[in-house]
Amino acid sequence: MYKNKTQEELIEMARNDNLDALEELVKRNQNSVYASFYYLSSNCEDVLDLTQEALLKMAKNIKKLKDPEKFKPWLNQIVTRLFYDYIRRKNKKLQTVPIDKKRDDEEDKFNVSEVPCKTCTPEEKTLNTELNCLIERSIQKLPDSFRLAIILREFQGLSYEEIAEITNTNVGTVKSRIARARNKLQSDLKQYIA
Repeated sequence: MYKNKTQEELIEMARNDNLDALEELVKRNQNSVYASFYYLSSNCEDVLDLTQEALLKMAKNIKKLKDPEKFKPWLNQIVTRLFYDYIRRKNKKLQTVPIDKKRDDEEDKFNVSEVPCKTCTPEEKTLNTELNCLIERSIQKLPDSFRLAIILREFQGLSYEEIAEITNTNVGTVKSRIARARNKLQSDLKQYIA
């Protein structure tokens, strides 16, 4: 019943305390929220915690959303604020490394479930996996403000104006950060992408 509803209908129902509609709204947005944090944070455990926290904030504050058409920027504002809070907390903590941790490049790989590609050969799958890891590492190397801007633009599909509003900057700054992030990624990956 709820799967056939539009997002706006689900939001209105959730604002009227319909828990099933709220559950469907969470299901529809959890992958998008997870993807945002996945590319923003290098720590997989933190990604899960941040995703859960963002979805919980969304559920608790859905009644405060006045215009259902502004849902996506509103949710991205929650994600952005949580990410900035996460960075502030992370920077206050001393960086520690467990004694038994191995120091090799294999640990930098991301453990993300991938959808199998039935048309790819094993060689193509290997190359795609390797390229995905290179892209993810390059994104992680970007400064936080560049990484946030490029993820909101490329992965969330937000306009420059929406990103400027979310990050409390002007549109020119957003365009500059995105351009600089793209240039840096292109530079890092030019030997791998023809």
